[in-house]
Amino acid sequence: MSTLLRLSDGSSTRWVVRRDGVDAELDLSLAELLRLPVTDARARIDAAVPGATAGDAAVLAPVDRQEVWAAGVTYLRSRDGRSEESGHGDMYQRVYDADRPEIFFKSVPERVVPDGAAVGVRTDSGWDVPEPEVGLVLNCYGELVGYVPGNDMSSRSIEGENPLYLPQAKMYERSCALGPGIVPAWEVGEPLPVSLRIERDGAAVFEGTTSTASMKRSFGELADWLFRAMDFPDGAVLLTGTGLVPGAEFTLRADDVVVVDVIGVGTLHNPVAVVGR
Repeated sequence: MSTLLRLSDGSSTRWVVRRDGVDAELDLSLAELLRLPVTDARARIDAAVPGATAGDAAVLAPVDRQEVWAAGVTYLRSRDGRSEESGHGDMYQRVYDADRPEIFFKSVPERVVPDGAAVGVRTDSGWDVPEPEVGLVLNCYGELVGYVPGNDMSSRSIEGENPLYLPQAKMYERSCALGPGIVPAWEVGEPLPVSLRIERDGAAVFEGTTSTASMKRSFGELADWLFRAMDFPDGAVLLTGTGLVPGAEFTLRADDVVVVDVIGVGTLHNPVAVVGR
């Protein structure tokens, strides 16, 4: 399996293709790669020449100029969870059944949290969960180039108070994690199994699994809606919704560890910290 990683040696960053622990330097950035048609991007990835191992280079979030967007209510469990927290069940049922999906802005690239770094829960929220999701890495034509594991952190208490508070429930410091890297779409078959594990004091307090086969909408449909009235000259990442939502009795705490595993793509690990004031 090939994985596109963004690495830093402390003074500069570079993109590599890692295969079996050996890195092949890409001679272009992710933004430059996503300006190409998918067939040309594949050729550039395949042509990367293997070199030395990465050594002590740090793995950064796998974006450079890409905005992160997200889709909601794409699984039945997401519909039920949103209804549970808000009491507006009919509204979320209409979104689930509608032709037009829910799509919202999630993060600028500079705010994306990498594998191993802390994700956040708001200090003014009392009910918080991770949302494990498959991220689509899309080129400027809306074509699918790769997959990346993602965590769309969410304040259920804030969104549940009023659906119009969704931006505050979804967009805040350390609310979006991606990584460790991007796996080319042509190397992975669908559907994709997704699992979530939340650890507290070394023990699992939540575990669950789902599959993208349970999604109401296809990846292509969601990408098409995102690109209908928006241009992304450097590509974009689109999180595709979650089918794993802990029950109403559960909320994240500081120092919990969230593990998102997209089988065949990668595993994203993040401790939890409180953010805001």
